Amino acid sequence: MNALASEFRDVLSGVHEPPCLSLYQPTHRRQPDRRQDSIRFGNLVKALEDTLRREYPARDVRPLLAPFHALAADSAFWNHGQDGLAVFGAAGMFRVYQLPRSVPERTVVADGFHIKPLLRIVQSADRFHILGLNRREACLFEGNRDAVTEIDLVPGAGRMVTDMPIGDVDPAVRAARVYDTTLGAPTTRLGTDATQDVVDHDTDQFFRIVDQTVLAHHSRPAGLPLVLAALPEYHHRFRAISQNPLLADVAIDVFPDAIPQDALRERAWRAMLPRYLQRLERLSDAFHVAKARNAGTDDLRRAAEAAVAGRVATLMVDADRIIAGRLDGRTGEITLADTDDRDVDDVLDDLGEQVLKAGGDVLVVPAERMPSSTGVAATYRY
Repeated sequence: MNALASEFRDVLSGVHEPPCLSLYQPTHRRQPDRRQDSIRFGNLVKALEDTLRREYPARDVRPLLAPFHALAADSAFWNHGQDGLAVFGAAGMFRVYQLPRSVPERTVVADGFHIKPLLRIVQSADRFHILGLNRREACLFEGNRDAVTEIDLVPGAGRMVTDMPIGDVDPAVRAARVYDTTLGAPTTRLGTDATQDVVDHDTDQFFRIVDQTVLAHHSRPAGLPLVLAALPEYHHRFRAISQNPLLADVAIDVFPDAIPQDALRERAWRAMLPRYLQRLERLSDAFHVAKARNAGTDDLRRAAEAAVAGRVATLMVDADRIIAGRLDGRTGEITLADTDDRDVDDVLDDLGEQVLKAGGDVLVVPAERMPSSTGVAATYRY
């Protein structure tokens, strides 16, 4: 399984030899609904094959489709689904991403990958991290309004959990042991003669290690707000220690294991909703000011020209709109299609890809929160 957040810019918005194959389908976490997922995937692969043979009659399509067929036959993979699936293939490249939210079923064969559904997941303004914390254990979730998914807090090792005492361990040795243990960082196991001072000291040490790990491996790379989920007695202690500027001023007063995951999502989203709305309002206000000064546009063709020239700092696109056609990455010219056929690329998708390549930010926004009615709102760098 590939890591979407870390690969998105470099892999999916990079240059690949056409044809590029994109496949999306909704999937299921539980039986019996999950039983149909592999069958539906096989049908979508057949749709990709039909398009390839029609559009590239002289091309040997078997090498392109071979990894898709192998995935279809992988029973272990289909036993562990999430809410959506995105699969991409091109010459010498194959990527599979399980998604924390459902996506519309679609296949696209084009010069580049169809990435707009992933933009909504990776670039949306509603994403956040949840740090579950107690004195002996820490875990991390990534979420949005629709779903939360637990992710590795320590890369490759899951949660930070251990029974190794740390109260009497030298700091240098303790730091080394954090990554030598099977599951990550140390936690305190108390004996009957332990004093409260020792408990507090060891708790502080553990919280400090957790904070450093989250900041280095998650907050800095992703830039997402961090919601603390812990019993109330740990809130002040962790905040007093934390050096993470993305730690939100809202929190959840329970450790995640104590409630169902959907309840965790609901409580986190309720806490983050005001912050989310404020951010969209700030972006919308900035766009309107920029547009009034000719430093922004909601005209699709002008936005495309600016994106190709590397001038777009922030692009907001309508989450639910598809503009069938293609954007020329060299000239900025847009060619609209006569049909909204599922195999036709999306101009908004191409536009977002151009902005990402130039180092700009792309946010996929619900239609009711868009500051324009055209499907795009671009703010220029200069």
